[in-house]
Amino acid sequence: MQGIETVNAAMVEEAAHRLAGVVTRTPLEPNARLSSQVDARVWLKREDLQTVRSYKVRGAYNFIVQLDEGTRDRGVVCASAGNHAQGVAYACRRLGANGRVFVPGTTPRQKRQRIATLGGAHIEVIVVGETYEDAFAAANAEAERTGATLVPAFDDVRTVAGQGTVALEVIDQLGFTPDLMIVPVGGGGLIAGVASWAAERHPGMRIVGVEPAGAASMAAALSAGRSVPVDDLDSFVDGAAVRQAGFVTYPLVRDSGAELTSVTEGAICTEMLTMYQSDGIIAEPAGALATAALRDAVKIEPGQSVVCIVSGGNNDVSRYGEILERSLVHEGLKHYFLVGFPQEPGALRRFLDEVLGPDDDITRFEYIKRNSRETGPALIGIEVARASDLGGLLERLDHSPLQVERVEPGSPLFHFLL
Repeated sequence: MQGIETVNAAMVEEAAHRLAGVVTRTPLEPNARLSSQVDARVWLKREDLQTVRSYKVRGAYNFIVQLDEGTRDRGVVCASAGNHAQGVAYACRRLGANGRVFVPGTTPRQKRQRIATLGGAHIEVIVVGETYEDAFAAANAEAERTGATLVPAFDDVRTVAGQGTVALEVIDQLGFTPDLMIVPVGGGGLIAGVASWAAERHPGMRIVGVEPAGAASMAAALSAGRSVPVDDLDSFVDGAAVRQAGFVTYPLVRDSGAELTSVTEGAICTEMLTMYQSDGIIAEPAGALATAALRDAVKIEPGQSVVCIVSGGNNDVSRYGEILERSLVHEGLKHYFLVGFPQEPGALRRFLDEVLGPDDDITRFEYIKRNSRETGPALIGIEVARASDLGGLLERLDHSPLQVERVEPGSPLFHFLL
């Protein structure tokens, strides 16, 4: 920790000098869709176009480049859900250091492959456990066993200062101080760096951090008055799904004056799809956090200037099926039911004729006939054309002679389906 646990503007500016010519000066783009949506001027800071497709390389390189030669020769280790590891891999290859990267089993295959490609012969990728905490424990044990240096994903002042260079770059590109900067939050490294720098250089700028509703570890820390683990962690937003906010980042965020909010994983999925279809941006779930908050999580006055940080674009195309499913559920367009069908000819036909509306569509049907019973259970997924159509569908189900149980979003069975 270099003997200190605070970050000031000078540290962020020194980091920016170290990163010059190493990381990409990513575009700051006005976005017409979002500007119209909130009646304000909205820009996107495109860290998804960064050297490793996320801002994480800023903190990783700023940390490793400050290690003395002897320390660097002993190697580095890190734990990551994917993006930090890519930053470490890039930094190791650039600086000639060797590293071992520990990632949880939930890290998408695309990210694992990118880590190996970026690091080349300098990096070994090791998959362990199912959460970031599992990977961190393994990385920490490896550091103690070998004498290698652990490169924190967020919880070190050198990492935080590197992440904070995003804000410095934004102000330089914009040419003025925006009214609001919206920052995605996982362990807190990015918002801690951004807010620490802004508090000194642009104290009038409002900063809002956005967490996934299923992994709101920084909010939990602020509520408890200390860094505490989140009991039930939803790891879907893998780039920001951290069970416990950093011991370094928590007090920095607490004292910065930054605000916090959260958005549901379904809302994030809807925004990801909209970014792809309307803006041509391939964002990972964490990369869509800031813009998803513009829908209703953050209050914005008409005409204000707003910068949203698109933090990463490392998304595995194989995840889009689940992303679409979560979005449809969030929008009230996809619903599941357990239906007991009489085991007699024509039962399904009557369901289609009497229960299903003209614009309803069956997207999932699982049924096993059991001759020893009068009824057979079926799991049915129904997609409606409009969220308002659900009322009519429920009424028709209620008036039918079938045994029907709705699978409620958030229930254990529903989580099993997704």
